[in-house]
Amino acid sequence: MITKALKDILNRIEAWPESAQDEAAATLQAIEEEFLTPYTLSDEDRRALERSADDVRQGRLATDEAVQEVFGRFRRA
Repeated sequence: MITKALKDILNRIEAWPESAQDEAAATLQAIEEEFLTPYTLSDEDRRALERSADDVRQGRLATDEAVQEVFGRFRRA
């Protein structure tokens, strides 16, 4: 199944310059490879996940209020 958004952009791509079409194809191929190739965790990834899990176990989480405060500082009016 193909989404309407993808169908629409694929139809418009026909009018793009060849170099832009080649770039789009390369990007789609890179995305496809990500789905076909299993991700292998590095030792650093494993350590980061263990630290995160430990933070959760120890209750070291930001409160909803703290998160809202941070987002509030950067939200555009």
